[in-house]
Amino acid sequence: MSGPAPAPLNLTARQRCLLEQIRQRQTASQRLVRRVLILLALAANPCLQAVADDLGFNRLSVRLWRDRWLLAAADLERAEKDDPGDADYLALIEAILNDAPRPGGPARCTPEQIVQVVAIACEPPEKSDRPISPWTHRELADEVKKRQVAPSISPRTVGRFLKAGRVAAAPQPLLAQRQPS
Repeated sequence: MSGPAPAPLNLTARQRCLLEQIRQRQTASQRLVRRVLILLALAANPCLQAVADDLGFNRLSVRLWRDRWLLAAADLERAEKDDPGDADYLALIEAILNDAPRPGGPARCTPEQIVQVVAIACEPPEKSDRPISPWTHRELADEVKKRQVAPSISPRTVGRFLKAGRVAAAPQPLLAQRQPS
């Protein structure tokens, strides 16, 4: 029993030429090249499973990129009729093959702020007039707010910043320890 006929992927000569350019480009990311390979293979053989087996990819990935290309087919056709330059048309193709935006909010702290948090953590607490021997995440968050590195930051966020920067078994603690007198 056979399933429905696969949706054909019809590439124009210009699209095929530009996809080949991307595939042969030395500086193209592997992710982009894999997606181009999927499209070129689907143009030759519309069977998802056959293309997935030939290229060693997951059938769902092949379907995803075929469907993304088919959704953008009308835009590509319109753009080709307007006859943009090859650079503009290539940029449109690359935009179609780029990753979709990921879920989640934007980062709230800049890399510079993270570096400043870690720098404060490496200072002895006495330098900040803190009556503690090792830094705690709460004290460190308070000090970061006091120095106006970040308008608001939670102790949990400070802990994540400090944990992310060290190896699994750090030879020394990352937070500054009080030196014996």
